[in-house]
Amino acid sequence: MEFTEEQLERYSRQIILKEVGGKGQHRLKQARVLVVGAGGLGSPIAMYLGAAGIGTIGLIDGDVVDLSNLQRQVLHTTPHVGMPKVESGRRLLEALNPHVHVKTYQEPLDAGNMMTLLPDYDLVLDGSDNFGTRFLVNDACYFARKTLISGSIFRFEGQLATIKSHEGYPCYRCLYPEPPPAGLVPSCQEAGVLGVLAGTVGILQANEAVKEILHIGDTLADRLLIYDALDMTFRNVGRPKDPTCPLCGTAPTITTLEEHHVSCSL
Repeated sequence: MEFTEEQLERYSRQIILKEVGGKGQHRLKQARVLVVGAGGLGSPIAMYLGAAGIGTIGLIDGDVVDLSNLQRQVLHTTPHVGMPKVESGRRLLEALNPHVHVKTYQEPLDAGNMMTLLPDYDLVLDGSDNFGTRFLVNDACYFARKTLISGSIFRFEGQLATIKSHEGYPCYRCLYPEPPPAGLVPSCQEAGVLGVLAGTVGILQANEAVKEILHIGDTLADRLLIYDALDMTFRNVGRPKDPTCPLCGTAPTITTLEEHHVSCSL
């Protein structure tokens, strides 16, 4: 399987799982995963995928590290304040696991670069901080026939869904047809967000990514997972496919990427 003795020791607790084994670890090594956003969700996503031995991790984020990020964005440290987030993330990931190839894109995501990036990756994890990007990533993954694992957090609640609309499952728009109007939903700067909530949801996204790569366990493609950090409850809500969905329905009206600008800084 082309593993060194050091790699076999590094991944030993994972390889002994019969659901993983040497073949599964090799699949992780060959996997190429794009992480959208190197913030609250992207931080635990990238760290746990790197630790698991994902071969190539792409990080796209146009922001720099701010002191207010450090309460939840554990990919960054105090000395990295002012540094581009993708560079800060690359340094930590390479220190965590030097066998992982980290590709960085210090730019905001838009319709143009999204479609350019997608052919290079097998799987996309959305840790973005705004509704506009979530819809953009959903639509792009549908057109490119890529699996998407989408997470979101707000105050004390997190949501998680695996989107495989190219395989006949519902897309993000089946649940939320359009982004909310600007100003309708308070920003996270106004409403706040529990720092450890980002860690919980991001780790769950990483877990789903590993499952998808290894083809193990039950998929979240037809469900929405809702986590309440105050009640410490997890709920699975049915997420049926909408035949009138403007993207993946029987008579789609969205045939090209549309960009919306509704932000919420995580």
